[in-house]
Amino acid sequence: MREQLVLDAHVAARDVTISLRVNAGEVVALIGPNGAGKSTAIQLAAGALRPDEGRVKIGDATVADAGVFVPASRRSIGYLEQRALLFPHLSVLDNVAYGLRSRGRSRAEARLRAAAELQAVGLDGFGPRKPRSLSGGQAQRAALARALAFDPDLVLLDEPFAALDATTTPDLRRLLRHRLEGIATVLVTHDPLDVLVLADRVVAVESGRVVADGRVEDVFTKPPTSFLADFVGLNVLRGPLASGTTIRLGDGAVVSGVSDAPLPPGAARAVFPPSAVSIFARSPHGSPRNELPAVVAGVEDRGLVQRVSLLVAGQRIHADVTSGAVSDLAFTEGDAVVAVIKATAVSLHPAPGDASA
Repeated sequence: MREQLVLDAHVAARDVTISLRVNAGEVVALIGPNGAGKSTAIQLAAGALRPDEGRVKIGDATVADAGVFVPASRRSIGYLEQRALLFPHLSVLDNVAYGLRSRGRSRAEARLRAAAELQAVGLDGFGPRKPRSLSGGQAQRAALARALAFDPDLVLLDEPFAALDATTTPDLRRLLRHRLEGIATVLVTHDPLDVLVLADRVVAVESGRVVADGRVEDVFTKPPTSFLADFVGLNVLRGPLASGTTIRLGDGAVVSGVSDAPLPPGAARAVFPPSAVSIFARSPHGSPRNELPAVVAGVEDRGLVQRVSLLVAGQRIHADVTSGAVSDLAFTEGDAVVAVIKATAVSLHPAPGDASA
């Protein structure tokens, strides 16, 4: 499949070395903790940052390498970020037509295409208005129309829903799913729902390096890092494999689970949801299960459940329990408890090269 974005770049001042590919028609979600290198990758693709080493290619054009640097204004990219950034002195129609006009299209041709794009994003009839009359969601729709109006080779979406309220976001997410079909796109987001709804592939960066790159379902069901596990709402415990279905965590603690295939000797990880974790003041005994000594590290009120952070063998996991359970146990931060993890909810995976395992 044709690669629409090829980014192999190093930025020394930020200690970022990124390798990113986006195929034609593919939506790639770029995720990671704050400061991981996501913004650097977007800036490299957009032309706001020049790499110290490597290259950036968009479509058939090399836009940055050792001897070439094409400025942002001459790159075939559509860019949508948290704020719509519409020109306040132009009408909504002329805002959308701006990219076409700057690329030499006639005023009539640009306005005709702009009107069609506004209709496509649900803003038919909004053309004569000024941006100040639009709601946040409407302004973001107009900005999306502007980003797509000149048929860019690549679309960059930098947390496009971050400034919108919860009632507006679902509609815009559905719109983007439809409008991005067939367009190579990089989506930076902190919301796993954006990834699940919009992306074909997910690339995770941590500490300036790519740590995961694969299909959304593969990365989400077998997250290789603690950040990714937390991002998708799962727990990860790491340790050396003690047997075919058991990982040793240290101090004699072990966690057992199930695996799709026999695991190779060495580092492994156990992945399980917070809902699979129960908390007791002392060992409940009973049928065989994972009973692990733990220390309470905090409690977060999440409405229907209370998310309790626990330290198990020095590793942090979460348990989702009822408010009644928290009240009955009456624990506080630093208290010793027993975490019981349902073994059938634990999936075991190899973790080669993981120094923390």
